[in-house]
Amino acid sequence: MSRVFLDLAVSLDGFIAGPDGQDGGLHDWYFAQDAAHDIKAELLGGIGAIILGARAFGTAPDGFDTEYHVPHFIMTHTPRPTVERGGATFVFVTDGLQSALTQARTAAGERDVCVAGGADVARQFLAAGLLDEIQLHVAPVLLGGGLRLFPEHGPATPLQRVRSVPSAHATHLTYRLKEASHA
Repeated sequence: MSRVFLDLAVSLDGFIAGPDGQDGGLHDWYFAQDAAHDIKAELLGGIGAIILGARAFGTAPDGFDTEYHVPHFIMTHTPRPTVERGGATFVFVTDGLQSALTQARTAAGERDVCVAGGADVARQFLAAGLLDEIQLHVAPVLLGGGLRLFPEHGPATPLQRVRSVPSAHATHLTYRLKEASHA
């Protein structure tokens, strides 16, 4: 059965972007030719659809290039027509989290649905109990501020470690949510 999982790079102090939106080396792991190469190959081979928030998506797809040639569902409040670029389809979903998930699951079939950011969308999926797993690529950097992935104050969420893979630019951690629901 396919899974719905969050996949994000994060600093050791819990930020997915620095104070001015800078990367700070968070995504260096993705371009490395070490143990992270297998993680990347797994992502490319297993994902059938991606969900992003409008801010994480940015101004793309004008000139957007992605290795993930799967449907991307962009959660937004601004209606836009579906766009095809670089082997991927970008569908703009204006009717909420559940609609984005339903469309992504349909498009993914037996493959996985990846929630790839940003922080607000990640928090919404976590709060709604719609994630099966959380995969974090923890970079060895302290950003000292910026966009925090998890809220500073929130409910305790029990997790079960699935795996931990060290690489030169990150430690790749996968956790299963113990009480994941499939609404």
